[in-house]
Amino acid sequence: MPLDFTAIDFETANSSNASACAVGFARVRDGQVVATAGWLIRPPAGHDRFFELNTRIHGIQAEDVIDAKGWTEQLGDLAAFAGADVLVAHNAGFDMAVLKRACEATGDDCPPYRYACSLQVARKLYQLESYRLPFVAAQAGFADFPHHNATADALACAHIMIDAARRVGADDIEALAQAASIRVCQIAITDAPAVSFAVA
Repeated sequence: MPLDFTAIDFETANSSNASACAVGFARVRDGQVVATAGWLIRPPAGHDRFFELNTRIHGIQAEDVIDAKGWTEQLGDLAAFAGADVLVAHNAGFDMAVLKRACEATGDDCPPYRYACSLQVARKLYQLESYRLPFVAAQAGFADFPHHNATADALACAHIMIDAARRVGADDIEALAQAASIRVCQIAITDAPAVSFAVA
């Protein structure tokens, strides 16, 4: 099997995992980035307040998403881009929690995506002082990108996984996960508690 996956990154409006305000993607086919996409999201009602801390991190303000699609409206676009791919994110627990909690907030069915975490891979395969996304991406040869731009972060994540796979000679995500001694997980559609907010 080839190294195929879709890297994903969410930005949130506040400390609620349901407050998705931007998403970015990078599609990888046979170990090469072949497409990127990203867009703003109007967070679900009740989760749509923008905290100053979050805006300071990613630069997105409430007025920026007024005309953006809401979560329900954009979910089809997300699924269309990701297809049946394994999703990959840096600190994937956070991004999968955003996907799950935003669906819960709007009453949408959450797609049961399989996913892997580039942060876990990096901690096993790289020797770094920091495993924050910019440091790991630089080690993977992808530096000087606008961190906390969702599309740029997804692209950085994709490059980390491509580089990691090359380092261990892995041909696909399953082989990379095995080489790094991590699991490819699946979003569990349960009433598990939300993952607390964290900045990757």
